[in-house]
Amino acid sequence: MSYLYFTGQLLLSAILGGVLGWQRVAIGKIAGPRTYALVSIGSALFTILSVQAFGVDTARVASQIVVGIGFLGVGVIVHQHKHGENVVVGLTTAAGLWAVAAVGMSIGVGWIWESIIASFLILLVLLFNEKKFIKK
Repeated sequence: MSYLYFTGQLLLSAILGGVLGWQRVAIGKIAGPRTYALVSIGSALFTILSVQAFGVDTARVASQIVVGIGFLGVGVIVHQHKHGENVVVGLTTAAGLWAVAAVGMSIGVGWIWESIIASFLILLVLLFNEKKFIKK
């Protein structure tokens, strides 16, 4: 593996993760570009390591990334009491972190265009605001 390709993979992970995180901070969420970029870069790096360095069952590393990010996602889900109602916040952020980890993993295995397409679709979903369509 060339250092240039490796660097490109990590850079693309940072960019795609950062763009998705930028959308979150643009609407007032705490987990933003740095968090999303780090999750994407970390997932890509762990995936590259599992494919290039370990030489064992690469699915083991992939499954642990999924579990680890799920654990991180639990930390951003919060129950709050607002205006007399119990509400859950952070579900979309947790799902976004989980999805951006998958983007990083796909970059790690060399699925560059697939990662870009998936990021675009994730961004579309994050831009969709269901509150504009639901009237109470």
